[in-house]
Amino acid sequence: MRKERRGSQARALGKDEHGIWEVEGFLLWNAEVEEARRRAREFTDLLPWLTTGQRDDVERVYVADRTADSRAMLARICERAGELRLEYTARYVSLRRRCVAVSAAVACAAVGLGAIGALAGLGR
Repeated sequence: MRKERRGSQARALGKDEHGIWEVEGFLLWNAEVEEARRRAREFTDLLPWLTTGQRDDVERVYVADRTADSRAMLARICERAGELRLEYTARYVSLRRRCVAVSAAVACAAVGLGAIGALAGLGR
């Protein structure tokens, strides 16, 4: 019963963490969009001859271009993170196997030496 409860708590925690990550991603993306808008306004401020309609168009295109670039960059980062996860997982599995093999060899050697010592003690 206890293990079942722990498992459900772990699943609930996992859902909570996922929700937190979603909120964090949402907030980070909104900050990126706001930064793009701010930079677009700064850019159009350098062009005082633009009409209000032109200014709005330039800002809209600037924000769209900047957010498209940000989205592409995030996709590349996510892809690379997935690749690294696979590489590190494979490396971890390899190291774990090696560690288990060495531990088993050391344990066998210790048992063997103990048996030799016990047999040597019997022969006296």
